[in-house]
Amino acid sequence: MLDFSLSDEQRMMRDAVRSFVDKKLMPLETDFLHEEREGRRGLTDEHERELQLEAKKSGFWGLETPEEYGGADVGPIINSLIRMELGRTCIPFTFGGYADNILFAANDSQQQEYLIPTIEGRRISSFGATEPGAGSDLRRMRTRAVRDGDDWIINGEKIFITNGHAADFVMVFAVTDPEKGTDGGVTCFLVDRDMGYTSQPIHAMGKMHHPPAVLSFQDVRVPHRNILGEEGWGFKLALQWIGRGRFLIASDAVGTSERLLQMAIEHAKNRVSMGHSIADYQAIQWQIADSHVEIEALKYLTLFSAWKAENGQDPRHSAAVAKLVGGITVNQVVDRVLQIHGGMGYTKELPIEWWYRDVRAWRIYEGTDEIQRRTIARNLLKGHVRLGTIGG
Repeated sequence: MLDFSLSDEQRMMRDAVRSFVDKKLMPLETDFLHEEREGRRGLTDEHERELQLEAKKSGFWGLETPEEYGGADVGPIINSLIRMELGRTCIPFTFGGYADNILFAANDSQQQEYLIPTIEGRRISSFGATEPGAGSDLRRMRTRAVRDGDDWIINGEKIFITNGHAADFVMVFAVTDPEKGTDGGVTCFLVDRDMGYTSQPIHAMGKMHHPPAVLSFQDVRVPHRNILGEEGWGFKLALQWIGRGRFLIASDAVGTSERLLQMAIEHAKNRVSMGHSIADYQAIQWQIADSHVEIEALKYLTLFSAWKAENGQDPRHSAAVAKLVGGITVNQVVDRVLQIHGGMGYTKELPIEWWYRDVRAWRIYEGTDEIQRRTIARNLLKGHVRLGTIGG
């Protein structure tokens, strides 16, 4: 028998985060949008840190971090529910006590130098894989690392690196054995900014909080001890990092889409045109209905992927499906909601315009729509996924 109900713990966590978003984050939206219009960062690192420490008092700290490192380790389902709630606001907030999942591959000394300070918020990391000529196709990576005694010399360029300009170290992926390719020929290095790499922010159409960046490596010398994991493990670590984010992007899409739809419903009921509330017009009703149907479908696709991850099943195919649907759905919903709001939706007074720009990237990063379709089709054609199954 299928059970779609939430456990008491899951419901409690969801409701607590919803209350935090309603009381602490949404009231900041007006000032945030004003700052963004003026070309300034809407939420400073200091203010975000204050909010994180306030949330920590209620136990919201290290939600994905193992308990041995002081985290709550809530699991994929609760994490997905939390991301849905955070997606309801345009404030770019994340709870503290977090570190990229692949950083837990660090050895003891690396944990003290990189992992623990990152969890505690004293250091900022970034993930450096994408290159100008190698976005979704990591096999075309050109950044090279050449052994020189006890060091490695790294040369190359990374692009669209989240947190790249703000971070003080990067987990950079480089080819160490061209003959092996991705099967043992790519290695991940922990590279401090003071080792010599440079960064330049990229001014994109989306949010300004920690914009993506270009990272340049010109004869950057990195000690051999700074290899994350083992030499040649890089491609495996990269896929582990990318795979984790796909159903979480879908979770963000659920929350954002639901908030946008709620705005559309309220506006439609209150806006009067030609003597009637525009909610009375079928053209508006259909847009609201279509959006709701798509959001509900996305929600269950996303939670199914989280359920598979939580129960030890391989979630990669379901995560690809959820990520693909999530990116498409949130873009369709924000377009409809902007249309329903008319001219006001096009202004920068409401978060609709901000989301309209921001969510467009969700169909690109962590695997484009085309990459997700390729993955889904390949799994079906090769028989890795069978039609007609439930839960397997």
